[in-house]
Amino acid sequence: MAAAIVNEHLPTPLDATSEQPPLFDGTTRLYVSYTCPFAQRVWIVRNYKGLHDKIKLVPIDLQNRPAWYKERVYHENKVPSLEHNGKVIGESLDLIKYVDSNFKGPSLQPNDPAKKEFAEELITYSDTFNKIVFTSFKGDTVKEAGPAFDHLENALHKFNDGPFFLGHELSLVDIAYIPFVEKFQAFLSGVWNYDITTGRPKLTKWIEEVNKIDAYKPTKTDPKVIVELFSARFLAKH
Repeated sequence: MAAAIVNEHLPTPLDATSEQPPLFDGTTRLYVSYTCPFAQRVWIVRNYKGLHDKIKLVPIDLQNRPAWYKERVYHENKVPSLEHNGKVIGESLDLIKYVDSNFKGPSLQPNDPAKKEFAEELITYSDTFNKIVFTSFKGDTVKEAGPAFDHLENALHKFNDGPFFLGHELSLVDIAYIPFVEKFQAFLSGVWNYDITTGRPKLTKWIEEVNKIDAYKPTKTDPKVIVELFSARFLAKH
């Protein structure tokens, strides 16, 4: 079971004019952007495990990012990054496992060996899934993106003891995918009038169930904002 619901006041994103927060002062900080799906993965894990007081959320304005972030915090200059135990680490798929393993709260990894193996397969495939869909925005979008969503539909048939990828319990697999499915669903619907849930009942049910998860709700982006951001990034004429 997820930790208790917390209504959190979300801080204002830091930009080029903002002062740098202290570094390595004993506080664990998760650097995010509120609209970045990679950062959203780690944000959801933090919420689900009830780590609001243990991991401080530090949002960055990626359109006007502070110079100190690259120079002193995370040289890759991307989000997410996690400041913990005197070091800063990145890469969202590594971080969701790191936060799940190194902090208290309900586990998001299965004990069952078959589910464990399938979880690894799906987490590895998530990069391919994202690449297929992102690439489709520049081509025959609906035709090219469709098979990626079919792959998820098929994967959701593997364990029928619940609506999630590993059955009845939410796991890191669901958290790896939902930020991207959320963004892709809004963009494909808003621009191409393509509904990713049509003909995919398992995917439909999965999206419905994940949307009930309290840890996920505050991390969502307004669909109109997604369409604007993605249109500017992927459809702008060069």
